[in-house]
Amino acid sequence: MKGSKLYSILFIKCPQCHEGPFLERKVYDLTAFTKVRKSCPNCNLNYHLEPSFYYGSMYVAYALGVALMVGIIVLNLFLSGEFSFLATFGMICGAMILLAPLLNAWAKIIWANFFFHFKEDWKAKSN
Repeated sequence: MKGSKLYSILFIKCPQCHEGPFLERKVYDLTAFTKVRKSCPNCNLNYHLEPSFYYGSMYVAYALGVALMVGIIVLNLFLSGEFSFLATFGMICGAMILLAPLLNAWAKIIWANFFFHFKEDWKAKSN
C-alpha cells in the first residue's frame, strides 16, 4: 500500500517518502491543533509551498464534513426507517465535535497530496 496517496492520507505521513510524520503532534493533541511541520524530518520535503498554503484545505474539510453529514443521515434512515430531525442533528453535531481534529488533519494531508507526489527514489535525489 506504500506508494499510494491513500497510504499517505490514512496514516498522515509525508506525501513524498511516506515515512516521515506530516503533523507536529498527534491528531488529538489539542495543544497544537493539527499543526503541519515545516518540512519532513525524513526526506526534507518543504511542506509549505507558499504562505497560507493550507487555507485551501478548508475546501477539502468542507467536503469531508458534508460527506460525514450525508453518511449519518443515510445511516440514520437505514437503521431507524424514519427521519427525525432532532436525532439526526444531534448525531451530526456529536460526530463533528468528536471527529473535528481528524477531519482537519485529513483535509490538510489530502490538500498536500494534490501538490506533492510519492517518489520512490527520494533518497538518491537528496544525496
